[in-house]
Amino acid sequence: MSKSVKKQTTVAIGIDIGGTGIKGGIVNLTTGKLIGDRVRIDTPQPATPAAVAEVVSQIVAELSALDDAPAPDSPVGVTFPAIIHHGVARSAANVDKSWIGTDVDSLLTARLGRPVHVMNDADAAGLAEVRYGAGKGVDGTVLVITLGTGIGSALIHNGVLIPNIELGHLEIDSAVAESKASASARERDDLSWDEYAERLQRFFSHVEFLMSPNLFVIGGGISKRADDYLPKLSINTPIVTASSKNNAGIVGSALQSLISEQLAK
Repeated sequence: MSKSVKKQTTVAIGIDIGGTGIKGGIVNLTTGKLIGDRVRIDTPQPATPAAVAEVVSQIVAELSALDDAPAPDSPVGVTFPAIIHHGVARSAANVDKSWIGTDVDSLLTARLGRPVHVMNDADAAGLAEVRYGAGKGVDGTVLVITLGTGIGSALIHNGVLIPNIELGHLEIDSAVAESKASASARERDDLSWDEYAERLQRFFSHVEFLMSPNLFVIGGGISKRADDYLPKLSINTPIVTASSKNNAGIVGSALQSLISEQLAK
């Protein structure tokens, strides 16, 4: 990329911390696309704060050495599989429990020597979808639901993210929703697509009644098989599959880093 083009394009680094892998990439924030290949390193075991911070540092260093990288003092966006409140982890899913109560923003900012803004992983996917994907241009409330090991959720109203909406932890029929309707629950219980759709129907009907969204966007790996279960659902709200797929966390976190810096000024 020439220097003239680079100056016209806003870019940022996004990092997606998961239970099995930590991924990062340089994002063109005009298009929501990655510039070049992403970098991935297995999540260390145990996934303690110090160990994860070291891997994040390695990925950011590798990306920062590339020609298309943003300025070395530019902010970095990071997703984390937890409730994030003012940069502090209030839960820990698929990572070490020692993260609970950790100021993730401060930890990674100190380790990287540059501003870091951390957000929930489903929130990052939601932000990516409404800015660049299936929810772009939709007025009112958009709910992005990720079906995976659990059920993640992101609530966006008129383009503004309301963070840490944990709809997967709603109790339906005396059970936590994600224990019955996540993608992992379908595999665990060896459900047919018809049986799985019945469970999803209970979840989406309940969420629809509570939230009255204008659009549902379905993400997670199982969204690739959406034709096997979405047509079986009967709800009033339009429901579509996510378009950002596996890079949603990287893209959404990179975007949030820019938004957070602008708000801080």
